[in-house]
Amino acid sequence: MNEFTVLAAILGCLANSLLILGLAWSIYRPKQRVWPPEQSTAMHRIAVWTLTCIGFGSAIFIGFVEWGILDVPAFLRWGLGLVLLIFGNVVVWAGVLHLGFAATSGAKGSLRTTGLYRYSRNPQYLADIAILVGIGILSASIMSWPVIFTGIVALALAPFSEEPWLLEKYGDAYAEYLMTTRRFF
Repeated sequence: MNEFTVLAAILGCLANSLLILGLAWSIYRPKQRVWPPEQSTAMHRIAVWTLTCIGFGSAIFIGFVEWGILDVPAFLRWGLGLVLLIFGNVVVWAGVLHLGFAATSGAKGSLRTTGLYRYSRNPQYLADIAILVGIGILSASIMSWPVIFTGIVALALAPFSEEPWLLEKYGDAYAEYLMTTRRFF
């Protein structure tokens, strides 16, 4: 473990913790929420994407620096870790294409209930979690796990912040969608 790994872990956990704090604030103070924003501005998108990229980037960086430090069997690393990483990216980018970049970044778009959203209200968050777990398993890095864990917490909290907003924006159509489609699986 070197100082760059420690710094990356601190930065990644800090970025993810800021996301968690913003989401918790939005859950408990929905009238003053920061996610999703009342108006999606360029500064808001930059802030959210910067924190997200720092979190994911830190986990990736640490994974490369500490590559194989844990004794994880190759069939798990390459069989499960790589599959989660690839599958997660396919699903995330399919979701971005389906919703559009603006809606993925918190702008109001149209309610999507087809494609991947037919099976889960949050396929992108699930896929992002798969990517993070895939990074951890594939890299077999111990210091990446605190960053991965805090990232997973942020991703798991996000729907609880978004759902009241979506209900406000889409009304009965979203209420019906809530009743017919699971939050995660």
